[in-house]
Amino acid sequence: MRIIAGEFRSRRLKTLPGLDTRPTPDRLRETLFNIIAPEIEDCTFLDAYAGSGAVGIEALSRGAAQAVFIERNKPAADIIRENLVLLGLTKRTEVLQGRVLQYLSKRKADVVFLDPPYSLELEYTESLNQLGIDPPPLTIAQHAVRYILQDQYGCLRRTRIVKQGDNSLSFFRP
Repeated sequence: MRIIAGEFRSRRLKTLPGLDTRPTPDRLRETLFNIIAPEIEDCTFLDAYAGSGAVGIEALSRGAAQAVFIERNKPAADIIRENLVLLGLTKRTEVLQGRVLQYLSKRKADVVFLDPPYSLELEYTESLNQLGIDPPPLTIAQHAVRYILQDQYGCLRRTRIVKQGDNSLSFFRP
């Protein structure tokens, strides 16, 4: 796992061994950031279901001012912290270990990225419904192509969907 572009380009990240997390593929991350590039500079980026933290760290590498990482799995949250220390990013970040729904509405962000385990389809609905109450300017959900998200959750409306291999990115705005 590596950072694709920006300040930390080509830097390798630690990841959890095994299948406890499913890292966002490099190509999909590159596509994501090509699409949202104009909105990254100086933003607060929230990486929910963060895994290794690669997506949030990529945002920081490309100019985000701050990033918040939410991860339920303690070993994964510890890996995120290790990656942030390795890159000298601890002052611009916050790592929250616990259920995403516990923290989601308490942390304001300009861009929210959701990537729950594909087997937890209810997490998408609950997270997007919660964000739809007081929506951020942009929410992106990574999901399996076979899982069809609704077009609207509260005030959030899907404006775009990008499919790549077995993965999809759904973009939501108020």
